[in-house]
Amino acid sequence: MAHMLWSCDHPHMLMLDDDLGHLSYDIAGDGSPVVLVHAGVADHRMWDAVVPSLAERHTVIRYDLRGFGESAPPTGPFRETDDLRRLLDHLGHERVRLVGASWGGRVALDFTLTHPDRVHSLAMLAAPWPRYHWSADMIAYDEAETAALDAGDLDAAVRINLDMWLRGPARSWDDVADGLAGQLRSPLRTSLANQATVGQHSQGPATGDLAAISVPTLVGVGKLDVTDFQDIARRYATEIPDAALVEFATAAHLIAMDAPAELSAVLGPFLAR
Repeated sequence: MAHMLWSCDHPHMLMLDDDLGHLSYDIAGDGSPVVLVHAGVADHRMWDAVVPSLAERHTVIRYDLRGFGESAPPTGPFRETDDLRRLLDHLGHERVRLVGASWGGRVALDFTLTHPDRVHSLAMLAAPWPRYHWSADMIAYDEAETAALDAGDLDAAVRINLDMWLRGPARSWDDVADGLAGQLRSPLRTSLANQATVGQHSQGPATGDLAAISVPTLVGVGKLDVTDFQDIARRYATEIPDAALVEFATAAHLIAMDAPAELSAVLGPFLAR
């Protein structure tokens, strides 16, 4: 039943067409605009459990990155930051609060570096670090995923990613909330099916000086996440001026799914600044 509920909210999504395909997005609530950018193993639905509380005070905008969820895979070169700018222009929002998870956190950071005048505040949850020196565990995960995809075994690739990003290295499946794997499986499958196309056309992360970021910044990480991401979170919190680091004791990589109440309690006061 949970999976049914999860699946049926797609038809209500709005669509922004362009020359590379289209971006699908969703709007809830009323107030100052907040944009939620999903992880690279998910789609806009990973935020389902935090939207109701945020929508009490904000216009909450969620969208699917190109090749994720209901957004078409790109047919040519694109930048995630350009897509976000185009969406904000389309919706008439000059400045927004950005909240990004994992790869979406990097997109939010890149947008802040590229368009600083359009960002009111930035929250990054378990965002990656470009050209990070990954641990042996991360390299092994990447090799296992690549082998599964090369063999055409999408089911195996999905399992490998669920293990790495939802369960995480520090707990068993018994410790993961019921239903979360079912919720993530379909969005994850779509992301993996489109991964090669997205990778071929994405123009990669922006470069910029973290020390130049002048907006309020929150860096979040789960204590049950891969140690690489805990290290990266501390690095971001150190290098971005006045950034606040928040660690979520009960969360692995996908904080919004593992600990939505705790995340909402942190985001509420932060976004109200």
